[in-house]
Amino acid sequence: MANTTSPTKATIPRLIMYPAIITLLITLLRLFGELLHGPGILFSRAEGGGAAIIGITWLPFIFGPYFAVKLFDRNLKPSSFRKTIAFGLVGFVVVLCGAAVAFEPTVRFTGHVAVGLALIVGAAALQYFPWRELAQTLIAYAYLARVPVAIVMFFAMLGHWGTHYDAVPPPFDRLPFLTKYLYLAAAPQLVMWVSFTITVGALFGGIYTAIVRRK
Repeated sequence: MANTTSPTKATIPRLIMYPAIITLLITLLRLFGELLHGPGILFSRAEGGGAAIIGITWLPFIFGPYFAVKLFDRNLKPSSFRKTIAFGLVGFVVVLCGAAVAFEPTVRFTGHVAVGLALIVGAAALQYFPWRELAQTLIAYAYLARVPVAIVMFFAMLGHWGTHYDAVPPPFDRLPFLTKYLYLAAAPQLVMWVSFTITVGALFGGIYTAIVRRK
């Protein structure tokens, strides 16, 4: 009988295991650094994270190329490097636009959150067309990276830990806890930042692999 196991499904768990562990350790390091009032440049407690050095936002720029090269070397290649890069760039821009529509306080119209989230999800879905295997790998990694953050934010916001995970700007601080958590933690972490990881990983993965592997 022919082997019906997808090579992608067999590859992804091995490929993302160590990056996921590294990402989790960095998340925990960031949390404890903030709880212990570490240097702001490393462990900022400002709303949104303050672009602190210790954090997981930067990792798609590294792991995107890593995943792309590993997949390419396993003969799981894109239909086109140009399309991979173009779709990644377009997706990244759409994620930014969708985030502004969904989460920017000055944007207010009926259904703006749903419209913004739909744009963000669509940006991630675009990445499946030029390089399906890379998109599948990035979405698996993205959820392993962001689910722990969403869990940390739940308890931080519930317990008022004084970290960037529970820093809530006005007027959102007056919202009921569950509404506040869904809008400021669950939706950003499990939709926006997942799509950010996928689009950035695809963009830089496509660029890097095109440079180092294309013949």
